[in-house]
Amino acid sequence: MNSAKPQTIDEYLSRVSDDKRAALDNLRRAIRSVAPRAEECISYGVPGFRLDGKLLVSFGAAKTHCSFYPGARPVRIHRDELEGYELSKGTIRFPANEPLPANLVRKLVRTRVAEKATQRSGARTRG
Repeated sequence: MNSAKPQTIDEYLSRVSDDKRAALDNLRRAIRSVAPRAEECISYGVPGFRLDGKLLVSFGAAKTHCSFYPGARPVRIHRDELEGYELSKGTIRFPANEPLPANLVRKLVRTRVAEKATQRSGARTRG
């Protein structure tokens, strides 16, 4: 078993079970479709995407579930659509055999991209 921490998302995914890999690969594609400029990374040991050098979203696999980390604001804004999923602040947990729908992932990522854009423009206008 390779105990070195993964350096790429592909390396991370190669170490998880087939069902979790399929669920996370779908998540990865949905994220990429909304944020094509985002760079893939490994942050805090899990796959993520950075936009303009800042962490945008992350995802990962645990023993009994998969997780998506879009941040607290997207989870709060789309709470009604996330009914039935285990939520904790900016985290959504789901079983690998019941992956998050791609359209919901895209909404969450769009909300996160908009949140980051607002933060950037606010930082520029402060004097």
